[in-house]
Amino acid sequence: MKEQLQKDFNNTIKDLNLSQRDIEIKRFCLDSFINKGFPNRKEEDWKFSDLNQIIKKNIGELSFYSDYTSTNKVDTSVFVDGLEHNKIVFVNGRIEKIDFDYEKKNQIEIIDQSETISKFDNNNSLSDLNNAFTNKSFKILVKNGYKLVKPLIIYHTTNSKIWSKNINFRLDFELDKDSSLRVIDIFNDTSEKNFLNIFYNFELRENAVLKNYKIDKFENRNIKYSFNNIEQHKNSVSETFILSSGSNFFKNEINCNLKGEYASAFVNGIFSLKNDKHHEIRTIINHLTENTKSYQLIKSVLEKNSKAVYQGKIFVDSEAQKTNGYQLSKAILLNEESEFNAKPELEIYADDVKCSHGSASGSLNEDSIFYLMSRGLSYQQSRELLINGFLLDVVEKITDSEIKNLIKNLIGIKE
Repeated sequence: MKEQLQKDFNNTIKDLNLSQRDIEIKRFCLDSFINKGFPNRKEEDWKFSDLNQIIKKNIGELSFYSDYTSTNKVDTSVFVDGLEHNKIVFVNGRIEKIDFDYEKKNQIEIIDQSETISKFDNNNSLSDLNNAFTNKSFKILVKNGYKLVKPLIIYHTTNSKIWSKNINFRLDFELDKDSSLRVIDIFNDTSEKNFLNIFYNFELRENAVLKNYKIDKFENRNIKYSFNNIEQHKNSVSETFILSSGSNFFKNEINCNLKGEYASAFVNGIFSLKNDKHHEIRTIINHLTENTKSYQLIKSVLEKNSKAVYQGKIFVDSEAQKTNGYQLSKAILLNEESEFNAKPELEIYADDVKCSHGSASGSLNEDSIFYLMSRGLSYQQSRELLINGFLLDVVEKITDSEIKNLIKNLIGIKE
């Protein structure tokens, strides 16, 4: 793998207009990744999801995609109908379209950061890989007081041009004081057996509001890792929703630093898995000052040898008095071969706090199914009604009604 990495890296930097300093930073990150390799069970954060073995089993030998010189055709059939929205379109890791046609152009700035490397560091070898191979890097700046009129949908698409490739990309977002942004990530792949490594960084200034919805619904045989870092200042709010379903493997990580008083973070997620799929959500909410709040709710419906993992940590600094932190995960296992692993954590160094966590798993209640069947429903209808009710609790936490309805339609939830 080392020789392939070096070869693909040299091809990547050859096509970029980088300073010697930036090349050295990228090469340092490459060497760091080579030394660490892909995460495995020896690392506590990966004890339930050994990425090294998952890649070997599902892909085999990877090469590291570096051909960003030619453009890719944008498949407009993947665009969401019935919802007016702005667009960023990735095809095979390359940004092919940025469209903010619904917004005031002087209120949004798109900054090309490709020639100024800012190292993304989360003590994870995948961030080193991302730093080494990311081609184009943009920052989306929402200016003081501006609230986007329409949501931004980021389309993550791949096509049959790539096979057994690793693709890395990154976006940065800065929400200035009193601004707001709604972002929907939609994953839609026609490629197979690739590994996508995605990093986002969000900076939320005072009173800023971020709503981010991640939709992995469509069936595919790719492996994905997504890391969101969220820095929150005074009175800012972040809302993250994850639908984890379609990919062979997907691990979503959320690291949120509540640095300003009255900052709030909400993370809600659904696993809906079957056919040997393996997905994970890992969250770290760091309460770093007084009067901050977090809420996390994760629900899983698992069948046909699938596996879901939720690792959730609430950290409360000694300065973070009057913290309110809540975390709960629940799972329904629909056959004996499905598996749910939960690792809830509280690490608290302040004494005036209100924090709780919990986790539960089990099968569908047969008495409830029998009751519904006695009212004229079939077994399958009864089962689906109970599953819908179980998941609806999470979807109802979405505060944007337009996007809530979109997600209900995608999941097939009926009220």
